[in-house]
Amino acid sequence: MADQVIEALIEGGKATAAPPLGPALGPAGVNIGQVVAEINKKTADFKGMKVPVKVTVKDDKSFTITVGTPPVSALVKKEAGVEKCASNPLTDKVADIKIEQVIKIAKMKEGALLGKDRIAKVKEIIGSCDSMGIMVEGKQARDTIADINKGEYADKIKAGKTELSAEELKKLETEKKKLQEDLEKRRKEYETKAKDIIAKMEGKSRGEIKTKLLDIGIPSAIIEEMLPAETKEGAKPAAGGKAPAKK
Repeated sequence: MADQVIEALIEGGKATAAPPLGPALGPAGVNIGQVVAEINKKTADFKGMKVPVKVTVKDDKSFTITVGTPPVSALVKKEAGVEKCASNPLTDKVADIKIEQVIKIAKMKEGALLGKDRIAKVKEIIGSCDSMGIMVEGKQARDTIADINKGEYADKIKAGKTELSAEELKKLETEKKKLQEDLEKRRKEYETKAKDIIAKMEGKSRGEIKTKLLDIGIPSAIIEEMLPAETKEGAKPAAGGKAPAKK
């Protein structure tokens, strides 16, 4: 009889006998509790992330568990301690991570990366950081790649160093808090400017107002949140968001 294969997407360290695993494992005749315990052990490092898991059950009811890895972006966010990436990564920075954390992610995703060696794989991860608005070693990610090309961090990358001291982790947390405060301050400044323009251009088309807001550097995400949508008839609602009454 062929092996039975059960695949599911579960939260790291939180597998249970409830759906989707339990009902799928039941007909296979394995000890569901043992399978769940083994899955949670293997996925403990992925707490808070969805992880693909494959359980292969043999005729004698023995089983093997294969655990996939979350996307690079999810692993980077976990290491950085953030839930969202920057809406504009060219100007906004949401966190900073150390080269050791990048090496850790590169080792976790080793089989899925295109780089021919560990240095190339590390630079691949840093490239993802750049597009997410996450700095590496206190710099724009692209600048850190340039440093690696000059030979910096070679010893750490070669040794596969992934551990950080408590002091280093504390510094990263402090820096992340400051970056978040700076982002919030900049957002309020953008919102104030946008409100002023919207008020001054009341009665103008949404397109005209949006163009003006973009011209003065207001991010598109903030514009979409603040600028009232056109009505079906094409008229722009007032700044409060209410469309004019039909006559």
